[in-house]
Amino acid sequence: MAKQAKKAEDIIEVAPPKPVKVKTVEQKPIKPEWEIKDRTYYLIGKRNPLTHIIPAKHSRRYPLLWFDETAGKQRELRYATNQSSPLVDEQKGEATMAHIIFKEGTLFVPKQKQNLQKLLSLYHPMKGRIYEEFDKVGEAKNEIVEIEMQIEALNAAREMSVDQGEAILRVELGSKVTEMSSKEIKRDLLLFAKNNPNLFIELATDENVQLRNIAIVATETNIIKLSGDNRTFSWASNDRKLMTVPFDENPYSAMAAFFKTDEGIEVLRSIEKKLQ
Repeated sequence: MAKQAKKAEDIIEVAPPKPVKVKTVEQKPIKPEWEIKDRTYYLIGKRNPLTHIIPAKHSRRYPLLWFDETAGKQRELRYATNQSSPLVDEQKGEATMAHIIFKEGTLFVPKQKQNLQKLLSLYHPMKGRIYEEFDKVGEAKNEIVEIEMQIEALNAAREMSVDQGEAILRVELGSKVTEMSSKEIKRDLLLFAKNNPNLFIELATDENVQLRNIAIVATETNIIKLSGDNRTFSWASNDRKLMTVPFDENPYSAMAAFFKTDEGIEVLRSIEKKLQ
């Protein structure tokens, strides 16, 4: 028997569920908090005078301005001992000015002088150019990098041949290297790598250093000769001209570049055979 159709009054209509709106919470970047602590600043580079003064207020000669990106404008700075902010537009009343003086390359600022700390750490345009803030963590990272570079340089110096070591030392010591024994070259090479690892690695990977040394040794052993005016290289045996040194260029650097040319490669091979 066929099922009877449901009556209209028996059908219950269910409203579709309303969409649920999920509120998203915007994650705002967390700004690093300003830490209240004593701070030390130091002059960078080779500056280490008895005293060194940096600008403490804005002037035409020494602009002391900070660009506020939020406001889109330049804001004037000055160090006033009786004000809580280094920003002039936040200072009120009479300002008692003071100098900012580094003594023997450093400046210690106690935590009580928050206005001076913020001027030096956050706003002063000379930070990073004239001075830096001492950071124990940052200093430790730099020391690790320096030590690793030193180890790399010492390992390279230990495995380096005497000839290549001679080429590198010649950059530092000049013709004095010619009179040194192989043991002396090895010792000075290790000392050079230890004391100046960055320069050592730079020279060790510069092929021109080795080529320059070959040109110098070939001249010293009278395989080739350089004219009195430092303008012409020629074979010492027959005076046949090899190359002309470009104006205002170091003759041995020019010879190193010449060794890389098609003609220069043959000259280099001939010189290396004679030096063996």
